[in-house]
Amino acid sequence: MNNNQSVYQLIGEINGTRQLANTFYDIMEHDPKARELLAIHPLPLDNIREKFYEFLSGWLGGPPLFANKYGHPRLRMRHASFTVSPKLKDQWMYCMDTALAQCIDNPEVVVALHQAFADLAEHMINSPEPMCPSQQQQQQ
Repeated sequence: MNNNQSVYQLIGEINGTRQLANTFYDIMEHDPKARELLAIHPLPLDNIREKFYEFLSGWLGGPPLFANKYGHPRLRMRHASFTVSPKLKDQWMYCMDTALAQCIDNPEVVVALHQAFADLAEHMINSPEPMCPSQQQQQQ
């Protein structure tokens, strides 16, 4: 990757960042593999798409649109009212990895963003996987 450019610049600034955010939510909205993830999001997704774009803009090294409007992202605090399990994290990463593959041509940028998003998604987990009845019986 070119060290003189931010990831925001490398992916196409406003248009590239908006495309990534919209593609991510398109996948979440239409792919059955993200059904549980979609279920925790308020519909319609218009507002959350815009907030995600604004967050990504600053997080990727562009204008801090989200912070200017809402203050520091404080992602864990803002997501505390939602149960974020490892399964939901995996669905989120599925949507993001699919969006990265569709929107970004530079393989180095894709790898770097995958790792950064994976670290961020892991940090957001606030609940273990729900146990199925057979696991509960084994613990008793």
